[in-house]
Amino acid sequence: MSGTADRIPVVIGVGEINDRPEIAAEGLDSPALMAAALQIADQDAGGGWLPTLDSLHIVNQISWPVDDITAELPRRLGIAPGHVVTGGPSGDSPVRYLNDAANRIAQGLCTVAAIAGGEALRTAAARTRAGQSAAPSKELMRERAEAVASPLRLKYGLLTPTDIYPLYENATRAAWGQSLAQAQAESSEIWSRFSQVAAENPHAWLRTPRTPERIALPSPDNRPIAHPYTKLMVANAAVNQGAALIVTSLAKARAAGIAEDRLVYLWAGAGAKEPDNFLLRDRYDHSPSMIAVLEQVMARNGLSAADLDCAELYSCFPCVPKMARRILGWPVDRPASTIGGLTFAGGPIGNYMSHAAAGMVRHLRRGGNLGLLYGNGGYVTRNHALILGRTPPPVDLPAADYDVQPLADAMRGPIPPLLDDYAGPGVIESYTVLYDRDGAARFGAIIGQTPDGARFLARAPKEDEGLIDFLVSGAMEPVGTRGQAAIGSTGLTEWRR
Repeated sequence: MSGTADRIPVVIGVGEINDRPEIAAEGLDSPALMAAALQIADQDAGGGWLPTLDSLHIVNQISWPVDDITAELPRRLGIAPGHVVTGGPSGDSPVRYLNDAANRIAQGLCTVAAIAGGEALRTAAARTRAGQSAAPSKELMRERAEAVASPLRLKYGLLTPTDIYPLYENATRAAWGQSLAQAQAESSEIWSRFSQVAAENPHAWLRTPRTPERIALPSPDNRPIAHPYTKLMVANAAVNQGAALIVTSLAKARAAGIAEDRLVYLWAGAGAKEPDNFLLRDRYDHSPSMIAVLEQVMARNGLSAADLDCAELYSCFPCVPKMARRILGWPVDRPASTIGGLTFAGGPIGNYMSHAAAGMVRHLRRGGNLGLLYGNGGYVTRNHALILGRTPPPVDLPAADYDVQPLADAMRGPIPPLLDDYAGPGVIESYTVLYDRDGAARFGAIIGQTPDGARFLARAPKEDEGLIDFLVSGAMEPVGTRGQAAIGSTGLTEWRR
């Protein structure tokens, strides 16, 4: 056992809530979901823990107007932790906050900590439609993305995760030598297994198993979103969900009489990120920070994929678990989730991994020894991973700084210069085609490179049906093909075959 019992962090309580009133506009708001999840976690731990919290880590939310969630949530619970933190909502945040809580306990900075988050997008959207509030809808979420996007991204319409993650999907497919059909089959197989896991998870939002064919095939209720993704391949944010975990020291848990078979230990973690501007990255067929994080979380704990009984590989879009499983050596026929993934378990913006952590705790309590949590946030931007186990960690957590950014930076290749406007010969580095709600192509977006290796953006106009078909048909691989960039009538650079 590494460290003394008062410095060994353990999860003692988990809580989740799905809020689905018949009238959606009457649902709970985000702080209420957080508070309810914390109260359920407190009950799961035996009760009486919330007043003793001295560290509270809040996964921030975007669905409800709250001036200061670090003040609002403690106020609603009637508690006053000395250390309360939050940050921008990001898919890696729950894993990082869980790691932070573990390290604070290991360093003697606190004795009881909690991680909590909640999103009420379903209720917020319903109230907006009814004119009852100014809570954000999906349109306002896009406006939020526009507010922080660079002028070049705004110009070419690459704003939200659904616009950007497909760029990684198409680049990795080409790099792995897959045809479009082979890549879609892999995505659909992984997502079908997610749906099967969700069907057995009472906390999942969608609990109907889906076949790979059903997931891959566009249909009226499975419309194309952004090539090559359909609706059943992307995160489902139209949910009201909250989740929370309570962490304390092994000594305090034992003193409270918590049974050993309910304790889950927090092992060493790893975290790193890519440049925030996705146009200023070296390539789109890999993520150096993802590689560094997953390799290091395994190495620091002396593990291989074969040692893991379960894993949660973040699943906002298929490219993420597909890249992650290759780094880990995780086979496609092994479920990459313990709760069902962001499409089926639910995708509450930045808080999915709180649900995943709660689900993994329950999974390990039922049996097994080790699990991996891997969260991703932004646009393949921020990465954090953490090992959960039924036995104490083999390494001393205070000495295990989770920052592996220097290793990620060392793996990163040269970043191509970025051109605002370009006309001339080029080659497609990656691309996608974006669709409207009736399944018609809006436009194609192409990232290209000049003969000198500079990077530029180009539009594939929807009127160029031959070009759109070339990009989506799978008859040949667009990545790596040559063409000509020209300034079109709208002033945008357009791609010509």
